[in-house]
Amino acid sequence: MSYTKEFLRSVPKVLLHDHLDGGLRPQTVIELAKDLGYKKLPTTDAGELGEWFLRGATRGSLPLFLEGFDHTCGVMQTEEALERVAYEMLEDMKKDGVVYVETRFAPAFHVQKGLHQETVVRSVLRGLERGKRDFGVEFGVILCAMRSMKPQFSEEIAELTADFRDHGVVGFDLAGEEGGYPPKKHIDAFHYIQRENLSITVHAGEAFGKESIWQAIQWCGAHRIGHATRLIEDMKVKDGEVLNMGSLAQYVLDKRIPLEICLTSNVHTGAVRSMEEHPFGIYYRYRFRVTLNTDDRLMSNITLTDEYHTASEVFKLKLEDLEKLTINAMKSAFLPYKRRIAIIYDVIKPGFVAAREQLKNGS
Repeated sequence: MSYTKEFLRSVPKVLLHDHLDGGLRPQTVIELAKDLGYKKLPTTDAGELGEWFLRGATRGSLPLFLEGFDHTCGVMQTEEALERVAYEMLEDMKKDGVVYVETRFAPAFHVQKGLHQETVVRSVLRGLERGKRDFGVEFGVILCAMRSMKPQFSEEIAELTADFRDHGVVGFDLAGEEGGYPPKKHIDAFHYIQRENLSITVHAGEAFGKESIWQAIQWCGAHRIGHATRLIEDMKVKDGEVLNMGSLAQYVLDKRIPLEICLTSNVHTGAVRSMEEHPFGIYYRYRFRVTLNTDDRLMSNITLTDEYHTASEVFKLKLEDLEKLTINAMKSAFLPYKRRIAIIYDVIKPGFVAAREQLKNGS
């Protein structure tokens, strides 16, 4: 069955992998650039700027995809800008039917004008708290260390994660270009996070092979994997059927390690050649714990509704499949267990009951 985007926008959704600096509104980028005196934007027309980001993101290369962040991070250098971007993000989530979102960012990218990393985090949290009050969307924050930075800097971000654990920060991530920057170089930061009983997700298996995923899990203790597109390399597949699973894929399946799948982004960065070839379909059919995510809404010009629509059209998912993916995501969130269960039973399940009624009544 085919679902309209309007209908899919109405169902409750959960988003676990979304970059704060990859989801700004084009008009906001322009206005913040003007306020800051930032002169490097390619255009000051919002429509043209949105198209420019999309063109830059669809060149089939992760390093090229990441170039757009020079501009978004370039304008997110004041407390006011950070608070505004965070607030608007939650407003956009509300409009898209997202009931819980984990937004992630690297504090180190927002200190060019002299802000301290603690101030950066506080500013984002201030915007999110205000957005939660106004729009009723629950949130968690994941702080990112970058693979290309020296290990001492990732340790600083790990300590920052622990400092803000009671104020909305729920996890620690390692992001950035994979090739030549193995996650195990940041092992001390991960060990610190583990000792603090905090949650870990790692970008892995997007632009580099299954070894990156193995390191993220077995060296760094990742509780979730961002992307994991290349996990398919640890399976022998013929005609869409898995003939044999390697030990890593079997481990991920058995331990129910959640995979933060970003369909559109993976096509744009060249992690997969086409949507139809994305391993998501195999992961889902073989009962891996997969979730659907946007990655960078501005760069790819998408919403989570768009991702749900793409998944339903390309992989023939029904409403019950989308509900399962949503519950998968909420189960995998870095929130306390009680809050996760409350959102599942008080928000998600009733929302899908209402959606089924809506379909039944043909409205």
